[in-house]
Amino acid sequence: MATTIPTIAHGGKRKGLLALLAAGFVLTGVPTVVVGPVLPVFISRWGLSDTQAGLFFTVQFAAALCGVWITTGLTAWRGYRPGLVIGYVLTGAGLALLNAPTHALALVATAAFGMGYGMVIPPTNLSAAEAGGAGMVSLLNFAWGVGAVACSPLILLSLRHHSLSAFLYALAFGALLLAGSFVFVAIPAEHHAAESAASRAATPAVAITVAVAALFFIYVGTETSIGGWASVETRRLAGHVTSLTTMAPLFFYAGLMIGRGVAPLALKRLGDLRVVLTALGLAVLGVVVILAATSPRMGVTGLAIAGLGCASIYPIYISWFSKWYGAAARRLGGVVFSMASLGGSALPWVVGFASTRTGSLRVGLLVPLVGCFFMLGLVTVLKRRGLNFAG
Repeated sequence: MATTIPTIAHGGKRKGLLALLAAGFVLTGVPTVVVGPVLPVFISRWGLSDTQAGLFFTVQFAAALCGVWITTGLTAWRGYRPGLVIGYVLTGAGLALLNAPTHALALVATAAFGMGYGMVIPPTNLSAAEAGGAGMVSLLNFAWGVGAVACSPLILLSLRHHSLSAFLYALAFGALLLAGSFVFVAIPAEHHAAESAASRAATPAVAITVAVAALFFIYVGTETSIGGWASVETRRLAGHVTSLTTMAPLFFYAGLMIGRGVAPLALKRLGDLRVVLTALGLAVLGVVVILAATSPRMGVTGLAIAGLGCASIYPIYISWFSKWYGAAARRLGGVVFSMASLGGSALPWVVGFASTRTGSLRVGLLVPLVGCFFMLGLVTVLKRRGLNFAG
């Protein structure tokens, strides 16, 4: 996908656009994770099985996949503006309808905001990668983490005051304001210069592209599985709904936010590869603690560790992709972000399916644990292929 942020004129215009993109990511953090804390409410309201509940994640990320495809086409045709505007309109519509009276309408709402943020996330991330590498992507995703962390306590507060719909309407209004802002903000024109023969020749082999796409698929599926099922698993540890069970995803996303805030410092000292390997080790430790938990407090401790581990993985993957593929990343971005959406759609559903078949959500949560080990193996394979992992 083409990206133009580095070419923005110096001064206020560049800062204004970056600030607006960051504000958009704060809001986007909420719909990305909102299914998790409201899922226990939906399970109770409609008597859903874990397989049926897992369908919310499938719908959300399948719609996000469609959003990636749409925004890729729109960017090539008309630049960034249409995708950003339409994306935030869809996000607002979906949030406004989420607290629906029927299961079917709630799934439609989930599809709407899933498609919405699927349209806005890829170009923003790739722009940040070109502008400043993994450190810039980490800071931008720190803004996303602010919204993700705030989601659970705000959901809890709205449930206590029987005002979930009002909260969602407020978020929807914010999304529409962002859509209107992107209508008028200065966004530079796309440059459609053809890629040089040298650039095309430098594109990594197909086997490497498959491995990179697999990293995106597994990572997003792993993150979504841990954060999405956090409330349900913690609730079952407690035996009933409590403030801690509703806020359980907060601990995971707080770990993500904190980790992304400090990631630029760690990257300077250790480099991309060491940070990723350390992060994957922390993620494994966190999931193991969740699986071994005998109390809600132990469960949320594992969630925090897993979140801290996951924090820097995705930004570094984006940085590697941008660096290894150069100009080709602009036309292949839709592929890797599509795989990310597919991972978010498939793996949380697999968790729910395994849980339903075995009668144990902990068995289902082996899926993200296995995903972490797969990522360790894929990174090792890529390292042996001689790719540049330097920050």
